[in-house]
Amino acid sequence: MQPIRVLIVDDHALFAEALAARLAREPDLVILPPAADARRALALAATERPQVVVLDVTLGSDSGLDVLERLRERHPDVRVVMLTAMSEVDTVVQAIGRGAVGWLSKTESADLVARVIRSAARRGGWIPPDIAGEVLRRLLAADPEPGGGQQLLAELTPREREVLQCMVDGLTRAEIADRLGLSANTVRTHTQNLLAKLDMHSALEAITLAMRAGMRPGTRD
Repeated sequence: MQPIRVLIVDDHALFAEALAARLAREPDLVILPPAADARRALALAATERPQVVVLDVTLGSDSGLDVLERLRERHPDVRVVMLTAMSEVDTVVQAIGRGAVGWLSKTESADLVARVIRSAARRGGWIPPDIAGEVLRRLLAADPEPGGGQQLLAELTPREREVLQCMVDGLTRAEIADRLGLSANTVRTHTQNLLAKLDMHSALEAITLAMRAGMRPGTRD
């Protein structure tokens, strides 16, 4: 697997430097010089081409959500994970709506941050389990066209639909593999393929689309 280039964007210099030093010990992560503000973050994203950006919501006078939106506009392939002290569900929903694929508290371990970075690079993501249900509910409530998405789902193979149904059921990759009698690597491949076909950035977005199209936990095609 190719090393993952990671850009940390945080105006708390000591925190950013400590996190960068810890993540740099991971053999598969290449940690770029941290950025403390929007201007520096956008400049480094353009010149250093990170695959994953770890971004705080507050950057001094700058809004991390605005930086997120500008990053996604200029670099559609970049994967953004929010790492912040904030925990308001509304802010999480806004971040997901603007293209973030993960949300982590600064109190989480560096080991979890590294795992989420790897997941993000593979078109996965992370939302804290204790708020995931509420985030999903609000994303669904904000949908202007409930019941849409059937045409996109029609592009999936039967196996990809099975994997998506397992995701809607809340199963982990290991649990999906066990239910379907597949290897974890095969489940990952199916997940990556279905996300690409749906033009989704994260599993949460795919689950939201599936539920808008009528899929529900505990149901089978």
